[in-house]
Amino acid sequence: MLCAVPDYELIEAGGREVRISSGDRVVFPEAGVTKRALIEYHLALAEPLLRGLRDRPTHLKRFPRGVAAAPFFQKRIPDSAPEWLQTATVTFPSGRTARELLPNDAATLVWGVNLGVVDWNPWQVRLPDLDHPDELRVDLDPTPEASWDVVRRVALVCGEVLHDHGLVGFPKTSGSRGIHVYARVRPEHDFVTVRRAALPLAR
Repeated sequence: MLCAVPDYELIEAGGREVRISSGDRVVFPEAGVTKRALIEYHLALAEPLLRGLRDRPTHLKRFPRGVAAAPFFQKRIPDSAPEWLQTATVTFPSGRTARELLPNDAATLVWGVNLGVVDWNPWQVRLPDLDHPDELRVDLDPTPEASWDVVRRVALVCGEVLHDHGLVGFPKTSGSRGIHVYARVRPEHDFVTVRRAALPLAR
């Protein structure tokens, strides 16, 4: 439900009213898709989208000027963010920490899209255990030597190899130009160990 006011709009999402600005701003120039339309799209698909995001610390990949302009990544949630946002503190290999967003409800999706988020970038860990990944991820991108068709065929082979080892690979197009393959694993190993498993798979 949209409620128009002079400088912004309030959008009801998951029992909350979320303030958005510049709802008419065009996010996808070629298709003419506005920020408001992108928010409505997220609300329509909130249930399946949240199944993949819930309880996962998430980087914000922001396109404040639309997808035709360069985006930037925001790891840390500002102190000025609404108090109702759920967050988790993650620790990087450097020892530094960041308070990252947990996209756990429809209102949070609206808040993120209002900031220019188009695609979501969740970690491969889930609360309450942020030290042990529950996904092994493969990132396949085309290069001058490898066309999109090659990437597609490699993704199929990746799925076969994962199957041979008792895992199921789920392919998805990436936010850029390639294919990601996600395979759920038991959260029993740290990041280094899971990465070591990915290397022989890549070879």
